Amino acid sequence: MSFEKGYVQVYTGNGKGKTTAAIGLAIRALGAGKRVLFLQFMKAKSYSEHKILPNISQNLTLETLGKPFFVARKEDLDPATLAKWQDKCVIFEPGNPPQEYIKLMKKGIVMAQKAVTNGEYDLVILDEINVAMFFELINIEDVVEIIENKAAHVELVLTGRNCPEKILDKANLVTEMREIKHYYQEGVEARMGIEN
Repeated sequence: MSFEKGYVQVYTGNGKGKTTAAIGLAIRALGAGKRVLFLQFMKAKSYSEHKILPNISQNLTLETLGKPFFVARKEDLDPATLAKWQDKCVIFEPGNPPQEYIKLMKKGIVMAQKAVTNGEYDLVILDEINVAMFFELINIEDVVEIIENKAAHVELVLTGRNCPEKILDKANLVTEMREIKHYYQEGVEARMGIEN
């Protein structure tokens, strides 16, 4: 039971809710009998959705490609943030991202290429792939190739902030989550069941 025509959707922007929107779409597709791949880049199985999603449908495949640490470019962090995050993530110089992450992301690209062409899935969600491109862990041209080679019936969703212009141009639908106000600015950390 596939879509007659699948489109390319992008959820980007600095506001909260990109992954949440993708999870909502996955649930809607599952409810319609669609087969879904939820492939998460840059995330380890440490978020609350990992406790429930694998059990909601045999038509859902959830894969994560992340480490128990995040990455950040040194130039993107002010001194206070750099000091705060020093022990929580891998800080790298621009143009020199961590090789172990690049290898992991390449594995994800291969999985995504197969998923959009082999007829196994109706909806393929590449969660946080935009972030992986931003950090130069994934080549933008590899993602363009995924978009251009996807089977006609496959709906493809790419999430994450800082989506490259080249990907935005290829998309049929782009939604930007815009942060107007966020309690992070008041010092509120990620909360279980809301952000994590």
